[in-house]
This record gives sequence, C-alpha cells and structure tokens, in this order.
Amino acid sequence: MPAKSRFTRLDAFTKTVEDARIRTTSGGIVTIASLLIVFYLVWGEWTDYRRIVVHPELIVDKGRGERMEIHLNISFPRIPCELLTLDVMDVSGEQQTGVKHGIQKVQLASPSQGGQPIEVRALDLHGDEQASHLDPNYCGECYGPPAPATATKPGCCQTCEEVREAYASVSWAFGKGEGVVQCEREHYSERLEAQRDQGCRIEGGFRVNKVVGNFHIAPGRSFSNGMMHVHDLNNYLDPSQGAHTFTHTIHHLRFGPQLPDDLTKRIGGKTMGWTNHHLNPLDDTNQVTDDAAFNYMYFLKVVSTSYYPLGWKSKGFSSGPGDSSDLVSIGQHGLGQDGSLETHQYSVTSHKRSLKGGSDSQEGHKERLHAVGGIPGVFFSYDISPMKVINREERTKTLTGFLTGVCAVVGGTLTVAAAIDRGVYEGATRIKKLHQR
Repeated sequence: MPAKSRFTRLDAFTKTVEDARIRTTSGGIVTIASLLIVFYLVWGEWTDYRRIVVHPELIVDKGRGERMEIHLNISFPRIPCELLTLDVMDVSGEQQTGVKHGIQKVQLASPSQGGQPIEVRALDLHGDEQASHLDPNYCGECYGPPAPATATKPGCCQTCEEVREAYASVSWAFGKGEGVVQCEREHYSERLEAQRDQGCRIEGGFRVNKVVGNFHIAPGRSFSNGMMHVHDLNNYLDPSQGAHTFTHTIHHLRFGPQLPDDLTKRIGGKTMGWTNHHLNPLDDTNQVTDDAAFNYMYFLKVVSTSYYPLGWKSKGFSSGPGDSSDLVSIGQHGLGQDGSLETHQYSVTSHKRSLKGGSDSQEGHKERLHAVGGIPGVFFSYDISPMKVINREERTKTLTGFLTGVCAVVGGTLTVAAAIDRGVYEGATRIKKLHQR
C-alpha cells in the first residue's frame, strides 16, 4: 500500500474496494435515467441563463432643455390640403405656424371616388410659378400690407403666395384672391375650386421643445391678432366651396422614434410587458361629423421612456438647445448607435364639441353644456410627465448563479438517484429472502 499522507485523515469521500461493489440491472437503469434528467435540467439552466428580460425602472426625469419629435399620419377625407394648416406652440413662447419642413400633404380623391391618393407632381396650389417670366423691373403690389420678409424681391409681392403672407402678417383675411393680379395670373381661385371635393392626408414629423405645448390642424392660414391665435376661415366656411368637415382618421401618432421590428419581436412575448403596440393609443382612431363648426381635442400625458440593450453603459447625453440633436435629421432623433433608444409613451383622453354650443342631451347628459365659439379643427394638447421609465435588458441569472444551479442539479439528481437505487436494491434483496424460506 502506498504511504499515507497527512491529508488521508481529512478524506471525507471514503472508498470501497472493487470486489465489495455490486452492480445490478436496476442500478444501470437508474443511472441512465438520472443522466438524462441531469442533461435536461442542465439544458434548462443554460436556457434560463441565456434568457434576456426587460426590467422596468421608474425614476425622476432630470433632463433639461431637451427636444422631442412628433410623428403623425392623419387623413381628412372631407377637406382639401389647401385649407389645412399645421401649427405648433408651447409654454416657452415658441411658435411654428404653417409647419412644412418634414411634413407632407397628400391629396386624396373624394370619398365617393374611393379616397385614394392622387398622384401629382406638386401638392400646393402655386406649383412652380415664381414669376420668373415677368419683367425684371416688375414689382407686384401687396394691396395694403407691407411685403413679407421672405419675398423674392424686397418690398414687392411677386406671387399670390407672397400676397397671402403679407395679408397674414397684418392679420387680414385673404379669401379667394379676387382682384389680386398675382392670384388671377396663377389661377388661384380655379385651383382652389378644383380641390373642393378632395381630401388630404398629413404625414411626417416635426421637432418641438420638451415642455407643455400643443399642435393643431385647423383650416386657413393662421396669424396672431393681439394675444390671440386665429385662422382665416373664409374659404372653409364658404358655402360655395362645399360641405367641409373635420371627419378624420388618425392612422398613427407617436412621440419619439419607432421601436424597431426586431426589438419588438424579441421583447414582445407574454412575459415582456413593453412593446410599441402599447405606446400609441390613438392609432387607428376614427372620428366622423357632419358639422363644419366642430372641434376635436385630445389631451395627452407624455412619459419619457428609454430602452437600454444588454451590456449598455452610460456614455452621457448632450442636452440644451445647442446640442447635436438639432443637427440630426427628422426620424433619427433618439436612436443611439449603441442600440439604446430614447422615446416616449403617452396616455390620452379626448373631448369633442360643436362650436355652436348646446348640450349632450342626445347622449343622456343634458347637464353637460358646451361653450359657444372657437376654431374648428383637431387639437392635440400634450403635457410632460416628471417621471421617466427605463427599460433595461438584463439576464435572469449571472454566471455564478448558473454554475451554482448546475452543481445543485447534478448533486441533487445523483443523491435522489442513489436513494432510489438503494431502495430498489434493498427491496429486491428482501423479496428474494422471503422466496427462499
């Protein structure tokens, strides 16, 4: 026998000689079964270790001077594009009137003709006529107000659009441009008549300050009259222009970037509570009215939401009005190169009323009275929540937890298997002894 070392007395795993071991058929079956169970449970541990879950956190939003994007796709089947204006304003005093950058107006055929998009080269009434064919010394009259600052020729109104801008600058209604040489030359009234029965779809995105504000789609060019924001409703309410109403369908409305499809598939299971399907409650909303003087209001509570992928480490975010986000194109704001995502969720309540006043007696609420007056259109008023939701990808187990689970599986399975084998062996032995008597 080999010489005993000083560790021999510390051996907790005493051995038996080979001749003292008994191998049985039942023991082989239990061994095979236990190995299969071990492989199955270890595979479950590995799958659980590789599984990624999204862990939500709620914190105070400490961002300052940030901006956010609003993306919309809304159809108005009973009002032409020429009469629709998109305006944005917020409590900081910033106003964006007649928003065009990042926004497209798609002309739609009348509902009786199917309401499909009309393929045209230019969707505005003025086309490409820039009065370039006129005498270089020609200076168009502005008919009272001063020429707009954006005029192609300082102090002059060369086109119908410039005359309209001049009228808006002094809060004058414009109408169809009767008696205005520029508009008659560009056939403004005829083009307005051609669009009378058409609809319009407004789609695209724009950027706003991350403060309380509102944006609205209303008829006519907007301008400020004292401390009031008003619209030129002459063409909208003109009976000769047809029965225009603000029947509309909100195909899509979201704040911030869209959640990528691959991310939606990864976290869109039953165990994952956050997918983009739940972020936009106004999607596919349809409202119908036959009243031209009707107002729809949507009150939205916007909550900042971040998504951080597995292994993401904070690298800091730029903030303030001069940050690099102002240089990012529309649709790319909030998308990090490291896979992170800065977007927003929102909840909404809505209200609608006739501008003629009255009550909701037809709906069983005659005590509910509506004020008289206002601007027809669709208004979205948004408020910013002081809280922020962070959705962070995490593994359900650490590597240490996985190794601990594997050891527990192997040790536990073999211990139970040994107990079962011992019980089967002892039972079989006693049965043999009983038969031998």
